[in-house]
Amino acid sequence: MQEDFDIRSANSATTQEKEIEKALRPLSFDDFSGQEKVIENLRIFVAAARMRGEALDHTLFHGPPGLGKTTLSNIIANELGVGFKVTSGPVLDKPGDLAGLLTSLDKNDVLFIDEIHRLSPVVEEYLYSAMEDYRIDIMIDKGPAARSIQIDLNPFTLIGATTRSGLLTAPLRARFGINMHLEYYDTEVLAGIIARSAGILNMTIGEEAAIEIALRSRGTPRVANALLRRVRDFAMVKGDGRRIDIGIAKHALEALGVDQYGLDEVDNKLLTTIIDKFNGGPVGLTTIATALGEDAGTVEDVLEPYLIKEGFIKRTPRGREATPLAYKHLDRTPKGVDGLQGTLF
Repeated sequence: MQEDFDIRSANSATTQEKEIEKALRPLSFDDFSGQEKVIENLRIFVAAARMRGEALDHTLFHGPPGLGKTTLSNIIANELGVGFKVTSGPVLDKPGDLAGLLTSLDKNDVLFIDEIHRLSPVVEEYLYSAMEDYRIDIMIDKGPAARSIQIDLNPFTLIGATTRSGLLTAPLRARFGINMHLEYYDTEVLAGIIARSAGILNMTIGEEAAIEIALRSRGTPRVANALLRRVRDFAMVKGDGRRIDIGIAKHALEALGVDQYGLDEVDNKLLTTIIDKFNGGPVGLTTIATALGEDAGTVEDVLEPYLIKEGFIKRTPRGREATPLAYKHLDRTPKGVDGLQGTLF
């Protein structure tokens, strides 16, 4: 097993890997696979904005990581034929940081703010007038000479992305005219994405191999492309360097420690912790995070969503519980089952 491989992480990628990931991203609605209803509606909204010559309404994308929020935002800018600037909530420490970005936008440009739920309250309040009236107030000088001047902005589209929409304040949420939830992808769509990406990487991939990778991709294109790049490495060293077949795919995925459910060592450690240390639960989020040595937000935002979706754990009012599927997956006996047969018979 490759200990340094994290199926979920985009932060540990090298600069070259990030460039490859960027090259794999679709640039138009026609090239984008999945999220059919979202794409159908966005096509209408974008076409209408272009017909009017106006900025698209401010748009919010929410859903689990890796489903295409950044990619769709870039596509919107491409389809509108406007500029695209990217930042994130944690980076915008003070109003001046935001003001610099806003005043640099040309007419109808797109400003993308990732992790928008992490904006500081003072920056968020500063954003309200920019979103509603396309203007901001800037304080100049200090002390008795301090005064506020109003600066008009070019019309623009703010696209916010978040994995935790529940943390958005009501005033900020209300200022988004378009609200889109992104869903996990099914295996067939992911297999198509993998085949397309393999072509861009100058590799051919068998249908069975693409499906095998898709099955272990956690319903997420980012994970699918990350796994494909690692499987490509095995194909270059263990195979002919040009084609990925089912044998190479299975060998690589097993070496990476990614099982048939798409679970890796960290996922299995979480399930094992709930079952072995806390008798299957219920157990609180903070307690789980402490036992794993992880941040509670990471557990809730990154680890849990897929495990809940696939039925390995469930949330209850008293905490998290392992399901019978989790016990079966780890080859454990569910609590309360030991000795049951002897009692009944």
